[in-house]
Amino acid sequence: MSGARFPYQPALDGVRAFAVLAVLLFHGGVAFLPGGFLGVDAFFVLSGFLITSLLLVERSATGRTDLVAFWGRRARRLLPALLLVLATVALVSRFLLPPTELPALRLDSLAGVAYLANWRMMLRGGDYFAATGSPSPLQHTWSLGIEEQFYLIWPLIFIALMSLAAGRRLLLVVCGVGAVASAAASFFLFSAADVDRVYYGTDTRAVALLIGCGLAVLVSDRVASGGQHRVLGTLAVGGVVVTGLVWALADGSSPWLYRGGLTLVALGTAAVIAHAVISPRSPTARVLGVLPLVLIGRISYGLYLWHWPLYQWLSADRTGLTGLPLLGVRLAAVFAVATASYVLVERPIRTAGWTRRRPRLGGATAVTAALATATAAVLLTVPPAARPAPQIALNLGGPAASASKAPPIQRAGRTPGALPRIAIMGDSVSWSLGKYLPKQDKLQIFARGVQGCGIARLPEINYVGEPHPNYPGCDKWDQRWKRHIATDDPDVVAILLDRWELMDRKLNGRYQHVGEPEFDAYLSRELNLAIDIVSSRGAHVVLLTAPYTRRAERPDGGLWPEDEPARVDAWNALLRGAAAKRKATVLDLNAVVCPGGHFTWDAGGVRIRSDGLHFTPEGVQQVIAPWVLPPLARIATTGA
Repeated sequence: MSGARFPYQPALDGVRAFAVLAVLLFHGGVAFLPGGFLGVDAFFVLSGFLITSLLLVERSATGRTDLVAFWGRRARRLLPALLLVLATVALVSRFLLPPTELPALRLDSLAGVAYLANWRMMLRGGDYFAATGSPSPLQHTWSLGIEEQFYLIWPLIFIALMSLAAGRRLLLVVCGVGAVASAAASFFLFSAADVDRVYYGTDTRAVALLIGCGLAVLVSDRVASGGQHRVLGTLAVGGVVVTGLVWALADGSSPWLYRGGLTLVALGTAAVIAHAVISPRSPTARVLGVLPLVLIGRISYGLYLWHWPLYQWLSADRTGLTGLPLLGVRLAAVFAVATASYVLVERPIRTAGWTRRRPRLGGATAVTAALATATAAVLLTVPPAARPAPQIALNLGGPAASASKAPPIQRAGRTPGALPRIAIMGDSVSWSLGKYLPKQDKLQIFARGVQGCGIARLPEINYVGEPHPNYPGCDKWDQRWKRHIATDDPDVVAILLDRWELMDRKLNGRYQHVGEPEFDAYLSRELNLAIDIVSSRGAHVVLLTAPYTRRAERPDGGLWPEDEPARVDAWNALLRGAAAKRKATVLDLNAVVCPGGHFTWDAGGVRIRSDGLHFTPEGVQQVIAPWVLPPLARIATTGA
């Protein structure tokens, strides 16, 4: 920057410290900070302020803006640590993630390298398994994508405006108009059914960045009078109060957050920054400039980068810890790794003289490192070859169970066909079972599970602690089932239902769940309807018990209610009661998948769960299929 420097202000490191600590505590499940995720918006405001201040200082000192030098500084500051995280996540995930999740991680990694992670995470919600499962270990890179897009575009806008006679005024007008447009976009695009569009959108989250940019223009070269100091101090106190209240009250699905709340948080942060910068001896600046906060602020980028994957890897399932002990272990690991990253990677590269003296070489090095990281991510996320499915012995002969009743394959009115027909029906767990069953030359199998749809159709649901609507068409599951039965005319129907029957749903004005009498009565009516539909053409009904699950941990490491074993037991008791009344057969899948009487990732030496709920291809082919197909075939052909 040809000697031009924006003076270092410790208070700004303090802002970074508060922002990153809010995010770390929020993701660690600290109950009093449900809106701590908004610490990201404080980073956005600060980024807009600092980048615009740097551009203004350089313009004032040199009369020009050196884009190559600007982008080079950003690359040296941000790229090395990010590439290290991306490479590490790809390598570790090779061993910790199930093979079925590696392709999604590959796209996450490439989006991270390209700084498009926010749009990737938005579109990731279109994949049912990704949207309802454990989050990506790179989910947090969405905010880096927005910032890097800003770093690329904003200097160009700055140069264009500052080349005009009224450059500063136009710059301030653009910041104001842009912030209003961004806030309006958030307001009008918000939908309870698609929060991701507003939460991850560059256009909708730009309001905080532009408020920071506008603040930089306003305070540039300003010296406040005594009265202005008092006004700024009052505004700063108000900003702290507003920010604290929102951090303590907001949640990610609050409509008011996207209809003015994000703007309010950004303005509150801007008020604090303004007072600290213009009044460097004020209480605001002194508090933010205390040494512990400054030190945390200096490594805040590494803290943010490393915290999310480390939190995912140091889970309650792996550590055996929950609550404060788990949070303590996670924070210790994050601070240790972030400090090492800062000392060994970030600072040495940022201060290396050759990268400034030879910008072309530095640029070529950055591009090469990014391409190498992307290549490594692609190679490491190629799923390993699956073991071949074993041959399954099927007994299709033998006498009928009762001389007075023909077996299902010989029932009156059956659609002609030599092979026994088996239909697997239910939700996404059923889908994963039917989808991964090995092909059989002696059976015709129909995988009719529907992702996201069980038989409970009450529309108001709590899923992993958040409101969740039914997926489209789930309230008409019975019509879909009738069409499948009419088309397939199966001899045996195996029903597997799990997740959606275990959640809290609003019934008669209050949220209830399986195990409560009123809700059990509701579920029983739906289950009886399901049995009646699938048996309407004479098929024998088999009910598979629901296995225990661990779909996602709470941030503090505990189980979400729908993963509690007591709920699974209550649902399986309903299944057995319905089977006794409707002469259906119960096969205890839970005992096979959870052989120790509790949730487990493996069974028979094979990884059987991909995400704590759905089955892996190898789990189905190596463990479940040899157990479930012989009795289903026997029931179809003998009735026994």
